Amino acid sequence: MSDLLLEIFSEEIPARMQAKAEADLGKALGEALKAAGLGFGALETASGPRRLSVHVTGLPVKSADVAEERKGPKVGSPEQAIAGFLKGAGLTSIDQAEVRSDPKKGDFYVAMLDKPGRLTADVVAEAVPAIIRGFHWPKSMRWGTGELRWVRPLQRIACVLDGKIVPFEVDGLASGNETEGHRVHGRGPFTVTGWADYSKQLEGEGHVRLTRDARRDVIAKGIADVCAKAGLTWVEDAGLLEEVTGLAEWPVVVLGDMDPDFLDLPPEVITLSMRTHQKYFAVNDAKTGKLAPHFIVVANIDASDGGKQIAAGNARVLSARLSDARFFWEKDKATPLDEMAKKLSTIAFKDGLGSLGDKVDRVAALARELAPAVGADADLAERAARLSKADLVSEMVGEFPELQGVMGRYYALEAGEKPSVADAIRDHYKPQGPSDAVPTDPVSIAAALADKLDTLVGFWAIDEKPTGSKDPFALRRAALGVVRTMLENRIPLYLRYFLEKHFAVSFKRDYLGAADIIDNLESFFADRLSVALRDAGGRHDLVEAGLSIETGSEGGAIFTRVVQRVEALGAFLDTEDGATLLAGYKRAANILKAEEKKGALPENLSVDAALIKKGPKEEQALYAALSNVGEAIVAPLEAEEFAGAMGELAKLRGPVDAFFEGVMVNDDDPAVRANRLALLSDVRANLHKVADFSLIEG
Repeated sequence: MSDLLLEIFSEEIPARMQAKAEADLGKALGEALKAAGLGFGALETASGPRRLSVHVTGLPVKSADVAEERKGPKVGSPEQAIAGFLKGAGLTSIDQAEVRSDPKKGDFYVAMLDKPGRLTADVVAEAVPAIIRGFHWPKSMRWGTGELRWVRPLQRIACVLDGKIVPFEVDGLASGNETEGHRVHGRGPFTVTGWADYSKQLEGEGHVRLTRDARRDVIAKGIADVCAKAGLTWVEDAGLLEEVTGLAEWPVVVLGDMDPDFLDLPPEVITLSMRTHQKYFAVNDAKTGKLAPHFIVVANIDASDGGKQIAAGNARVLSARLSDARFFWEKDKATPLDEMAKKLSTIAFKDGLGSLGDKVDRVAALARELAPAVGADADLAERAARLSKADLVSEMVGEFPELQGVMGRYYALEAGEKPSVADAIRDHYKPQGPSDAVPTDPVSIAAALADKLDTLVGFWAIDEKPTGSKDPFALRRAALGVVRTMLENRIPLYLRYFLEKHFAVSFKRDYLGAADIIDNLESFFADRLSVALRDAGGRHDLVEAGLSIETGSEGGAIFTRVVQRVEALGAFLDTEDGATLLAGYKRAANILKAEEKKGALPENLSVDAALIKKGPKEEQALYAALSNVGEAIVAPLEAEEFAGAMGELAKLRGPVDAFFEGVMVNDDDPAVRANRLALLSDVRANLHKVADFSLIEG
């Protein structure tokens, strides 16, 4: 069996593109080999700043011979059809074809084609140039006079099969058996005979760590070592770690010193400046937990002085960056947030929804409305909302958009705003994703809900709802943020009330079908709730059963109450009483459904107590149990103690079972039959006061 080594060597590949390109190249080569009938043992890939590599083991010398039957036209077909068949099959005469018979279609021609296997080297020589020419990069370029496009100019292609070069050419660049190592420590070139030789030379004399995993591990260990030695802790940043993994072929971790005078800047500014502009890691003092005047840089060279000059040079660059940040900081502090907020009226928010200033006005009014419902001070909630977007016009956020809200909080504190207002300016964007925490302070909750609800109501008002997989304004994320904020803070909000009021007050136009718009938006929120509960491990049928009752209730759904229903329902159905009562409910519901289909079920079913007294004891027992349970569940339902309501419903289990065992529903007497159907209808109605049991599986 044969081994194949392929390396595509170029100028620097952007770090963010390497991992996907590595996977894409491996996939493309594997598919090309399989399409040519070449099986193989294993396929492994590697990528780095200047190379993509693939190693394939267990390849045969050639693909297997293939016998193929190609069906042709009927005997006696026109000459043109015969000629086309001969040409496609590679035959020179129709006599070379066989004649087959079909009872329905008659006689027809069949060409028996024997395709000899192809040498693996020939398959590779054809496949690799095609893969390179058709390879997709997010951004690519041409160079020189050639037509080939690649992420950066190609310099070498090494392609070796069992120690021998697989010869081919791509845009004038011939394949070979040479590669290059580190530019400083071991450039080479190195002649390679296969993967083992290739990796040994590069990782040895070549000073190249081939795989992303190897470089990532070296960097993580180096950071841990220098931090432990200096009494520091690493401010972990998985995204930055992944990026620097693609920047250095021979990563060396260096600890640098920052001018401590810059520590009077907000720590987020320092950390982000390090990360965004310089690709440095920030560190904290292990004792205090506060940002330390040091940084970690990953160099691509093992310097003879231990990295002192590298650290000093990077410190000078960082000082220049932080000096700019200090200028922004001081300039922004000199401008009150109220003054910044006035500039929002000059910035468009969305066609049909006015400026950012218009949005802030709407959000402030809604935050005041929401405040009592979430336990916030109305004045503070409105104040936070009015200042929430002001930092968008600041110098610092202009330089670092990621700090929106964060800088607003600092500016608010500098100006003497109450801490809850300052925190709300920062937190009103939360949650910004599934892993982000929701706001928990009442003022922050009011501002966050108001901001997201205004966006959603506004986009529904101008009929720009998400469609299919398209959601350019992240409206699903906004709705899920509203849902999570209500659930995790246990806020029993009548959402529909605020949707309707905000629509009427803030969007003062006569929209046709306004009720339909709110219905659609409420349904959108219900879908997000369903997703959130299922993601948290809730059974989809229980979620739908609880949600169905809530969305049909007066005033609309209270999402926290849906969760209580679902939790109580799940716990109840896990008991023997619950499972048995569900079976009894299903039997009752099926009987009623069958009657409804026949049109034989009276519109206003009601139980006749006099008839019950004449009936069997099981019928009387169920009637008594329904009367008792109907009264007993009133208090827990009003108190929203659904577990208690379920406990009362459990008392129906025995009477329902006994009723089906001892009573014939379809009695010959129409009045008796109708009365028993009414009893079953009462069973269904009582259970539906907690959840729609018809939506529960099982």
